[in-house]
Amino acid sequence: SLAANPAGTAACQWFERTLDDSANRRLSIPEAFMATEVILATYHYVAADLVVNDGVIDDHVRRELPFMATENILMEAVKAGGDRQELHELIRQASHEAAAKVKAGGPNDLFERLSRMPEFECVAPAFAEIAEASKYTGRSSEQVGEFLEGSVRERLAPYGEIKGPETPQV
Repeated sequence: SLAANPAGTAACQWFERTLDDSANRRLSIPEAFMATEVILATYHYVAADLVVNDGVIDDHVRRELPFMATENILMEAVKAGGDRQELHELIRQASHEAAAKVKAGGPNDLFERLSRMPEFECVAPAFAEIAEASKYTGRSSEQVGEFLEGSVRERLAPYGEIKGPETPQV
């Protein structure tokens, strides 16, 4: 209620410097600064020694990407003449089976399961292209680069040279 409390008092009292307004200012403003300090300290604690393991991230993406690609696989199979409802049910069943295998520590074999089904053999050769990770990130890489080059670099400029990659790697 740090934001709502002073706003509610201001709406009723119109900054008339009443006792409740004065007490509110003595409590809400310092508490807001203390909360901000804790948030920043927690962020620093988490981010200061952050290690990004690209291989682990790639592994997670490869493991989950087949599930994300199912809608595109469905659309391609429908374009090839398949029945949407039937294909959807086959994908749903295969996804549940593949998810159970992944949860047990195995690899994601959704593409293999679907490629063995006659209903998907016409689109199976395109699975690798459909599952290209960059197709599922939109403009995020460009937006991060623009943000770093614009807002962040500008605000950090007074503190010296910024070290690190020019644009983020996806």
